[in-house]
Amino acid sequence: MRRTLFILALVLLTSASVFAQAANEDTSSFVASTAWTASYADLAGVDDITVIAPASLRHPPEYELTPGDIAVIQNADYFVSAGYERMMSAIQEGIPSENRTDIHISTGNSIENVTAQADLIASYTGTQVRYDSYVQLVENARAQVEERGLNELRVYCQNMLTPLAQDLGLNIADTFQGELSASQIEAVANGSYDLVIDNYHSPSSAPLEDFGTPVIMWRNFPAETGRGALEAMVSDNISALLELDY
Repeated sequence: MRRTLFILALVLLTSASVFAQAANEDTSSFVASTAWTASYADLAGVDDITVIAPASLRHPPEYELTPGDIAVIQNADYFVSAGYERMMSAIQEGIPSENRTDIHISTGNSIENVTAQADLIASYTGTQVRYDSYVQLVENARAQVEERGLNELRVYCQNMLTPLAQDLGLNIADTFQGELSASQIEAVANGSYDLVIDNYHSPSSAPLEDFGTPVIMWRNFPAETGRGALEAMVSDNISALLELDY
């Protein structure tokens, strides 16, 4: 209750200064919680997306709202999020809007999910989807993975990265998440896997660096916003994989 009252008070305090400028300023009608959710909107054909959490953050879902963010979200026509962002509790408790459409999507960079979520957003916005280039990027990389025999590697993959890894045809021998246990470290030390794919946003592979098993870092959240952000990020992930000397 105290948190809700604080948020409402913050909204009132910011409204006078921010809303007074609204008549003279153009504001984006489409707002996204992070660069990742924004990238799905991009593939749904949405332009001029305002992103709340800076793409430069190591783990964008932990971003805390500022008073300016609150005004932007209140004035949005559409707000897209994944639901697990820290900001969502504040938004649900104290930033209502009768005119805003909230769109909740599932994040995961498989072709199936990316296209489904882009289709979902486009069903609200009436825009034309433009994810063919993303599909082609992943399918081309899958062919390269098979051609080089990388699909035969036993891969130890961070759980949140498995949708893309599986789409690329990689053999996911096992997954991990969070701090590694002694038995998990021992399995890598004993050569149970040929490759480790860790998550840049919440890395846990530091104890594995001295065992000789290659470790690569992949992103889920794009490092930039704007047109083609998801393709650029996934392309970097693919490059890190294809640069392995096997």
